[in-house]
Amino acid sequence: METLFADLHVHTKYSDGTFSPEESVRYAQKVGLATISITDHDTTEGIPSAIKEGSKRGIEVIPGIELSVELKNSHQYEMHILGYFINWEDSFFQQKLKLFRKARERRAYHILDKLKNLGITIDERRLFEIAGIGVIGRLHFAKMLVENKSVSHTQEAFWKYLGDGKPAYVPKFSLSPDEAIKMILQVGGIPVLAHPHFNSINCNVVKSLANFGLKGIEVWHTKHSAEETDKFKKMSDKLGMIMTGGSDCHGAMNDEPPIMGKIKVPYSAVIELKKYKNNLEKNHSHLFS
Repeated sequence: METLFADLHVHTKYSDGTFSPEESVRYAQKVGLATISITDHDTTEGIPSAIKEGSKRGIEVIPGIELSVELKNSHQYEMHILGYFINWEDSFFQQKLKLFRKARERRAYHILDKLKNLGITIDERRLFEIAGIGVIGRLHFAKMLVENKSVSHTQEAFWKYLGDGKPAYVPKFSLSPDEAIKMILQVGGIPVLAHPHFNSINCNVVKSLANFGLKGIEVWHTKHSAEETDKFKKMSDKLGMIMTGGSDCHGAMNDEPPIMGKIKVPYSAVIELKKYKNNLEKNHSHLFS
């Protein structure tokens, strides 16, 4: 069991990644992973084809989602909540996701206007061509800024223009934490706090999220130092949280190889998620038996 590893945070071209779902699965096989989870922003479009490719190649694919949330009346700005083993075909869930994607599109036009006011003209058709079938986000703008030589790499685009507080920043539509967690729970999913490193998360914040139904913490992440990983492990133990992890892979970026599999998330994380999901289903069946 110790030799099996997972990556439970993978994006495809259906949001802001560069890989198709099939390519994600093939790359997972190449780097020796047993399991991945497709966790695109505000869309589940990549899940069916990833599962199909996974069944061909012996790679387990967990259906997932990543939702943006905002903590009101707090110094925290934005956090992300991952949902695992979601019943992604639920029609009400899909209607909600469609609204989020429309909001992202409106935000894109606001960013275009802000860049224009800064003297940077982005070809709108080219922008949407780069986004392709994906849910449009700041990363697509960053790629355009590299393409038109306004910046030398995507990270610089965030530092200069697109990051929080920068001149072309426009906040995206965000749910409150309780709304996002409830949404995931309603489709039988397991809500997990993504990359706590980014938000200087402490025990009190996680406790408040647990009151809404948060079940886990993304302990392993490519941006977490060894000390942070250890800190989040201890926090998970203390609060009785499921420990998950992933690379947050967006495919090949900035001429760098994909980061999928760069961190070794133990397969025990998948086992814990499955145990929790099985208990949920048992409890649900008892209610209606």
